[in-house]
Amino acid sequence: MEKTIERLAGDSEGVSYEFPVYRFKGSDAKAPTAYLQAALHAGELPGMVAIDALMPLLAKAEAEGRIKGSITVVPWANPVGRAQYVFGELEGRFHLPNRVNFNRDFPLIDKPDVSLLPDEDSLPTIDQRLKARLLKLSVGHDIVLDLHCDDESTAYLYVPAVLWPAMQDCAAAMGVEAVLLWEGESGAAFEEASLQPHLSGGRERLDNLVVTTVEYRGTADVDGKTAEADAAGLYRLLVARGVIADTAVAKPGNFEGVVAPLENIDMMPAPKAGAVLYDVKPGDWVKKGARLATIVHMPGEPGGREEIFAPQDGYILTRRSHRITRKGDDLVKLVGSKRSDDARFGTLED
Repeated sequence: MEKTIERLAGDSEGVSYEFPVYRFKGSDAKAPTAYLQAALHAGELPGMVAIDALMPLLAKAEAEGRIKGSITVVPWANPVGRAQYVFGELEGRFHLPNRVNFNRDFPLIDKPDVSLLPDEDSLPTIDQRLKARLLKLSVGHDIVLDLHCDDESTAYLYVPAVLWPAMQDCAAAMGVEAVLLWEGESGAAFEEASLQPHLSGGRERLDNLVVTTVEYRGTADVDGKTAEADAAGLYRLLVARGVIADTAVAKPGNFEGVVAPLENIDMMPAPKAGAVLYDVKPGDWVKKGARLATIVHMPGEPGGREEIFAPQDGYILTRRSHRITRKGDDLVKLVGSKRSDDARFGTLED
């Protein structure tokens, strides 16, 4: 394994950022290669601890000569966000100076050629330079995994519709509960920027490509046992796609979890500000009309509660971790059995 340190100049003199990159060299130039990164939203740690648990498995495979395709690993992808503490709270989702999401506005290129990326010195802000550097590290790989998490949720994937159902084995190998299929634009998220260079490569190329945003449950789901299970899923994926050779790992079967387009998602907003009393949790199945939550907006007064009901049959994918809400905050993400009437369609939300 080779460890290198990536360094980025900040926006002020004397300020700079760095993050480690780990590379495992493959023995077969024709084997698929993989890129894994975690914590692009700096406070989302389940993917980071999954990589921590994965590294010994990769080191063992390397020592035994079983790594066929090269693997690049970035456990902490966002040193800028990691440094953003405001009154003791980490604010790692948006770059505070310009309020841009760290998972938006990545450069889009039409071929897997890093020379097409913008010159970092020409980019005015550190978040833009970070995004260009991450793509420089990831472009050209056959497997690109961006590990995130939600507030409170089951484990699920965002998958480009053009890569489905060819990616069924990946979802099965990783043991996720749901897959959300998207097409069109996603605000130039890392996933879109990773897919874009390959869209002109033909059907065979796309069928061999893995690009996905992995949502590893909720922000609080950070523990050793879960990390080891997630690492085992990542390892199974790498074996299934031929990056690592391991005859002891069974081939994944068909994915049997929830699969739905983004158009089927209802994002349930709070009708009032107040305390949230949930009736459902991630992983629940509900019928149309079932109560999802109650907002206590005028405690102790008649009419001081407002209820939220399911607009259709569906699966509860996520819910907000906070229990005090503003009016309009999305509280529940419901994967419905049909197209939603919500024009937002549960896209890769900000």
